[in-house]
Amino acid sequence: MTKPPVREIIATTPGIPASDGAGVRMTRIIGSPQLDMLDPFLLLDCFESDRPEDYIGGFPDHPHRGFETVTYLLAGRMRHKDNAGNEGVIEAGGVQWMTAGRGIVHSEMPEQENGLLMGFQLWVNLPAGAKMTTPGYQEFPPSGVPLEQRPDGTQVRVIAGKTAAGTAGAVRNDWVHPLYLDVTLPAHGAFEQAVEADANAFAYVIEGELATGPREQRLERRRLGIFGPGERIAVTAGDAAVRFLLVAAQPLNEPVARGGPFVMNTRNEVLQAFEDFRNGRF
Repeated sequence: MTKPPVREIIATTPGIPASDGAGVRMTRIIGSPQLDMLDPFLLLDCFESDRPEDYIGGFPDHPHRGFETVTYLLAGRMRHKDNAGNEGVIEAGGVQWMTAGRGIVHSEMPEQENGLLMGFQLWVNLPAGAKMTTPGYQEFPPSGVPLEQRPDGTQVRVIAGKTAAGTAGAVRNDWVHPLYLDVTLPAHGAFEQAVEADANAFAYVIEGELATGPREQRLERRRLGIFGPGERIAVTAGDAAVRFLLVAAQPLNEPVARGGPFVMNTRNEVLQAFEDFRNGRF
């Protein structure tokens, strides 16, 4: 049987330096002038520093409406709190998938005064019919995120979706059916993953360098690569190990209207979000 076509990388970006919250320094990879969005992904930030002054201010109370935020930590600890009484700590290897829905006010603050803080925040859009859904959390400690270990030494942390070997992720999402994998390949290792033909997909290299597709296109450390059409992603490592995120989801193909922490379908809906927030209706 002929295998489905392999996707090739059609664009790359290193992101741009950015600052958010109370002065947290980061790299904005999606949501920048280079890459405004990759439907349904609205934003991807990478934060990594062992300098407390780069992260200690954290993200004090701020509102969201109309989308989901995904926080995945590789090092350090972050405490979150919201105006509905929820509170918890995300640790290295843990994930929080927050559905802001019709509105929530929350904070994300470092639970440390020194040491390395490293992780990602991804914003995933909600369809028009779910933008005013009830806010909610899916939060998992490191032990709650399935870890697939393959005979060749490949490790796959499965945050959402299902691997080619059948390991299902921790997070459930029926709106865009996301795939979110943290893959570590040993030197000369190979990895393949089926993706839906209509899904948008990207890889972000955390460590090392990978090669992908029939032309063995290279994607270097700290770069994001956007995959073109196809139904399969094939990645290999060279003489050194490589670690990367692989993320994919079905596009919503809906109008997007942004206003700071609010993402709706029309400008009037964004203005309504600001009014609701000002009047304490979150």
